[in-house]
Amino acid sequence: MKIYGVPFSVHTRKVIVTALEKKLPYENEPVIPFNPPPGWADLSPTGKIPVFTDGDVTLCDSSVICAYLERAHPNPPIHPADTRDYIQALWFEEYADGTIFREVIHGLFFNQVIRPKILNTPGDQAAVDTILKEAVPAVFGYLEKSLAGQHLAGNRFTIADIAVVSNLINFHYLGYTIDRHPRLARYFAQMMRRASIAAALEAEQGIVAGMGLDRSFVQALAA
Repeated sequence: MKIYGVPFSVHTRKVIVTALEKKLPYENEPVIPFNPPPGWADLSPTGKIPVFTDGDVTLCDSSVICAYLERAHPNPPIHPADTRDYIQALWFEEYADGTIFREVIHGLFFNQVIRPKILNTPGDQAAVDTILKEAVPAVFGYLEKSLAGQHLAGNRFTIADIAVVSNLINFHYLGYTIDRHPRLARYFAQMMRRASIAAALEAEQGIVAGMGLDRSFVQALAA
């Protein structure tokens, strides 16, 4: 199995954590979509990451890839068996990929990392300020209200946790915290101790350091 995409990408990490959770061997090819390798369009029709290959299977989109891994390697499961819990897990996966990423993480990361460090253009500070003032309280406030236990769906670790936590990791890489949302902060700290998430974080630290991202939260957890 090969996973194409920089490992600190929210969506690439989602696939990596799923593979680690299922103890599946894989290779990671750290593709940056703004500077893709030759022939990238043949693998990724959208130009986005991640892309996943497994023999003659080639898949794009993190949710599709994780669904494939679940069907091909059902144990341990990342989707709950109970129908209501299953739908809840899919909802939070969609909320993570759509709302959290699109309304919060993408804009912050694009203006604070991608534009200045990859595209060599200044970021839009006004856009950053708007996200922090308007989107962050609403999006993280919803997560805070939704956390009734240790997990987001079915009282066990699922794709919902993988997708949401992957976004929260990148929020912290930008130097922000979620301390104003105590339940969410406790949940995040607990998820960071999950073996699959810890292994994914450890593997990406080299490239994260090279990008100059804030790793203090990782170092604090390791202390």
